[in-house]
Amino acid sequence: MAKVAFIGLGVMGYPMAGHLTRAGHQLCVYNRTAAKAAQWVAAYGGRRAPTPREAAQGADFVMTCVGNDDDLRAVVLGADGAFAGMAPGSVLIDHTTASANVARELAAQAAELQLGFLDAPVSGGQAGAENGVLTVMVGGEAQDYAKAEPVLQAYARMVRLMGGAGSGQLTKMVNQICIGGLVQGLSEALHFAQCAGLDAQGAMDVISKGAAQSWQLENRHKTMLAGEFDFGFAVDWMRKDLAILLDEARRNGAQLPVTALVDQFYADVQAMGGGRLDTSSLIARLQSAKRP
Repeated sequence: MAKVAFIGLGVMGYPMAGHLTRAGHQLCVYNRTAAKAAQWVAAYGGRRAPTPREAAQGADFVMTCVGNDDDLRAVVLGADGAFAGMAPGSVLIDHTTASANVARELAAQAAELQLGFLDAPVSGGQAGAENGVLTVMVGGEAQDYAKAEPVLQAYARMVRLMGGAGSGQLTKMVNQICIGGLVQGLSEALHFAQCAGLDAQGAMDVISKGAAQSWQLENRHKTMLAGEFDFGFAVDWMRKDLAILLDEARRNGAQLPVTALVDQFYADVQAMGGGRLDTSSLIARLQSAKRP
C-alpha cells in the first residue's frame, strides 16, 4: 500500500480521498479550509497537514484536486507547495480540470526535480466520485502512469493513459464538448415535447431504447422535467471548463460553433441566478422564455 497525500477536499476530492483510505493506503490530507481537513480525518482517519509541502513529505503519490490553474500553482509551487516536500521518484497526480498548458508547465518543473507528474482530470461528477466509478484521463510519462495506475483504481471505473503531458486535460476538453452539446439537445427535446403536448416522460422512455440513448438522457431527464438541478457539477464550473477548451481551440484551429453557443446559453443561466445549479439546468433557460 502507498503513502498518499491528497490536496483539495472539495465535492470531488473528499470522497476520492476516502476511497484511497478504504483501499488501504496511508493518507495525509491538506485543504485550504482547515476545518474541512479536520472533518475528513474524523470521518476516515489518517492525518492532516497545515501546508501542501508538509502533506507531501514522505508520500509516494500526491493527488491534487483544486479549482483552476492558479489554484493548482498555489498548492504545487513555492516554499510551501507540494513539489517542495516531495522526494525524487514520487509522483504528483493532478485531478484538477485545468489547462493543458499548466500541465505541461508543471510536468517540466517536476522533471527538473526528478519527480513524476500526471495530469489526470476525471469525469463522472459527484456521484461518480462518491461511488468510486470515475473515468480518469491521464497525460504523462508511461513509467509514472505504470506506478500510479493501481492507486487510481481505488476510485475509477476507467483509467487510460492518453499521451504525453497535457493529453489528459485535452481529453477532458473532448468530454466537456460532448456533454455541452448533449445536454442542450436533451433540453430542447424535452422542451419541444412539452410544448407539443406530448407525454415527455413517455417520449423519453421510447427514444431511450433507440439511437437517441445517452447517459445524460438516462440519468437527467426525470430531474430536468421536475425542475431539480442539484446534482453536483455546477454551471459556474462548466463555464470555467468551456473557457479553457475554447481558448485551446483558438490555438489549435478547431471549429466549435455549437460549444461556443452552449457556453453563451450557460451564461444566460448564470444571469438568471443559476450559477450554482447543475449543468442540466439549460432547460430552465428555455422554460423561462416567453412563448408566442
